[in-house]
Amino acid sequence: MTNSDLDVIVVGSGLGGLTAAAYLATNGRRTLVLEQHYVAGGNSHVFRRKALHGEQSFEFDVGVHYIGDCGPNGMIPTILRGVGLEGKIEFLEMDPDGFDTLMFPDFSFRVPKGWDRYRERLTAAFPDEETGLHRCLDVLQQKAPDFAQWAMRPLSELFDECRLGQKVRAVLVGESGAYAVPPSRAPVILQAGFIDHYLKGAYYPRGGGQVLPAHLVDVIRSNGGEVRMRAKTERILVKDGHACGVRLTTGEEFRAPVVISNADLKRTVLELVSAEHFSPETVARVNEYRMALPIFCVYLGLDIDLRDRLPNSNVWYYDSYDIEGMYRDCDEGRIPADLGLFITLASVKDPDTEAIAAKGYTSMEVMMWVPPDHRLWAVEDGPAAGERYHGKPEYRSFKDQVMETLVDGVERAIPGIKEHIIWKEAATPITQEKYTLSTAGTSYGIEMATDQVGPMRPSPKTEIEGLYLAGASTMFGHGIVGSMRGGVGCASAVLDRDLMSDVESGQVFGDPSKLEGGGPGWDPWEASR
Repeated sequence: MTNSDLDVIVVGSGLGGLTAAAYLATNGRRTLVLEQHYVAGGNSHVFRRKALHGEQSFEFDVGVHYIGDCGPNGMIPTILRGVGLEGKIEFLEMDPDGFDTLMFPDFSFRVPKGWDRYRERLTAAFPDEETGLHRCLDVLQQKAPDFAQWAMRPLSELFDECRLGQKVRAVLVGESGAYAVPPSRAPVILQAGFIDHYLKGAYYPRGGGQVLPAHLVDVIRSNGGEVRMRAKTERILVKDGHACGVRLTTGEEFRAPVVISNADLKRTVLELVSAEHFSPETVARVNEYRMALPIFCVYLGLDIDLRDRLPNSNVWYYDSYDIEGMYRDCDEGRIPADLGLFITLASVKDPDTEAIAAKGYTSMEVMMWVPPDHRLWAVEDGPAAGERYHGKPEYRSFKDQVMETLVDGVERAIPGIKEHIIWKEAATPITQEKYTLSTAGTSYGIEMATDQVGPMRPSPKTEIEGLYLAGASTMFGHGIVGSMRGGVGCASAVLDRDLMSDVESGQVFGDPSKLEGGGPGWDPWEASR
């Protein structure tokens, strides 16, 4: 593909950018995706490590841990079907009797599939709060006639109105780490949409998280597009108020009448394009946006096989019922005094893919939300500004300290784990900033708070002609579903056509027979490079 052939350039290969590119390529647009990393996927990519002197390997997910609503007519299968990927990805359902297990100091709760079972289990666990629970769940299930009045109000106000105690509040928001907003700022509509999404069933893609970007890359390449790695964008070019291309850090330039940024919102506006090309109002609004809290991740390889020992369920482990207090600690720049951990095991969710972990071994990921402040992590300007931080003793010492704190928490949640660890590493918000250039090291974009949700978030089309946005900070929200749905929305804005409506009515773009991905011996990680 030569420079003069391009119709669309996409900056960043997260799921939002890849989905937009796939829909545009299958609609005849000559599309180039540029990615600074060596593998496509953004937060959906995986990485591999070898332990025991190279005798055993593990694969770890960066961001694909579970997805809701992946039945035949679910949102993700529908989006994939629209670009010819129907049947290409198999979604393995997690335990419908408890896809999430919430563990508190003296109480555990398993979150089941289906609103009715969820309601029954909650009221059985908290019989003294049944009246308030029914009132709260009616609103969250959007069965209450006054849902519209509650939708944009904080979740904590709904809990107050329903006179719910601290324990039941903690259970209701026990999975809030998936959006990292405290109940005092989380809009009711966010929690309602989140829990409804997963109560339709929780799933994990067979083959690991990399299969999603790998198949989208296949769609793009099979339809005449290109996905180029190690290609870092320095500037999005604007001439006479119109986006016209990009310049890489190497000095190479590409020209196209449409540029889609799947990069961090603030860096897109303030650095890649620069503030001079936007209205003062837009620049002020972008500067004022709060980023969602970042996540500290620990990746563990175990020499024990937990496939048949544990249920196919994620674990949310808490030292306390005061979940609001954990967020408060982060907002005030402290690692939470009480742990709130998300523990997930890809080799349990997908027991037959030995690239994740061979039989006899386990791949485990552990996460906790933390403060973003550079100074807390002993960093000054951060890797996005070119700072070399990894060898700094203060950074490494604090990183190791937090990692061991999380490992101790895992040991309390699943006793006996520590003695089986043969691989251990951690990723901080600074790591996230290095690989994705995200502001404050977040993987969730701007916070989905009451003052930053829905129409208060950017739409795909910007005030600069030819410049569009995809990714976690748009009006479609973060996560796998938000990003991919936003990718379709972005492509729709470019083509001035409601692609989601077309796909929901059964239309398929592109020729599925051209696709090469999948099948025996196909490696999604290699296919994403």
